[in-house]
Amino acid sequence: MEAKAQAKMVRISSRKVKLVIDLIRGKKVGEAFAILRLTPKAASPVVEKLLKSAVANAEHNYNMDLDKLYVKEIFVGEGPTLKRFRPRAQGRATQILKRTSHTTIVVAEKE
Repeated sequence: MEAKAQAKMVRISSRKVKLVIDLIRGKKVGEAFAILRLTPKAASPVVEKLLKSAVANAEHNYNMDLDKLYVKEIFVGEGPTLKRFRPRAQGRATQILKRTSHTTIVVAEKE
C-alpha cells in the first residue's frame, strides 16, 4: 500500500529540486522532515509541503501507520518554461527562461 502526492507547475527549476530530493530518498518520514527543515535551499519548503501532503493522504485515505512510513519514491521532472525578454545594451534583448518543475512523492509502510 502506498500514498502519492504531486506538485505541478512549481516556479523553481528541476535541477535545484533534485539537490534536495536526493537527500530524503529512502528515509523515514520523520527523518526526512528533519533534513528538510535544516536544509538551506529554496526547494526545501516546497518539498516539505509536498511530503506533508503525501503523509496526510496516507493517513486519511489508506489508514496507514505514520510511524512506519518512509519515502519509497521521489522524483522531479521539467515543467513548461516561461519565456521572458530583458532589454540590453544598444537596443538588443536577451531571453530569460523561467523554468518550472513537476515533483512526485510516494510514501509507503515498511513491513
